[in-house]
Amino acid sequence: MKITFFLSIMLLFLMTGTARAAENPSTAHNILIAYFSWSGNTRGIAETIHQRVGGDIFEIVPANPYPTSYRACVDLAAQELRDQSRPPLATRVEDMDRYDVIFLGYPNWWASIPMPVATFLEAYDFSGKTIIPFCSHGGGNLGESISAIEKLAPQSTLSDALAIRSGGGSVLQRDISEWLRRIGMEK
Repeated sequence: MKITFFLSIMLLFLMTGTARAAENPSTAHNILIAYFSWSGNTRGIAETIHQRVGGDIFEIVPANPYPTSYRACVDLAAQELRDQSRPPLATRVEDMDRYDVIFLGYPNWWASIPMPVATFLEAYDFSGKTIIPFCSHGGGNLGESISAIEKLAPQSTLSDALAIRSGGGSVLQRDISEWLRRIGMEK
């Protein structure tokens, strides 16, 4: 009788702990920071987040690199958005199933996500996962990127996003710390 009671209490404790882990991303053990960066601004933000929360970091790399010329890149990005292109990727997450929380970084291109990010979102099943978006922008903030992510990963839970103007400058560290604290992901 005592053993059965003890096992029931332990089972209840384990189940409650598991439920809490699912509700609070900061207790999740498997974190992926996935990002696409053209100029390096989003890469810098991703690396800072990685230093603060741990987990694995993954760069979304298109199979065909974007032009290095800003004007040519902007023109190509606009055309891809109009066509709703899905450029093939050169990189792949080997075991996406093991991640509970995915920080997703990207530059705001034409008020949305870049099309390689759309390819990434369509390549995996995000059901039951928490996606935490962050973007760099030149003045457009998050644009319509959150609704684009919601459409491509409808079975996921989206957390509050972070928008950093350009590279973030001298306030980058502070802004990231405040955001991580606000969403409960501070180490």
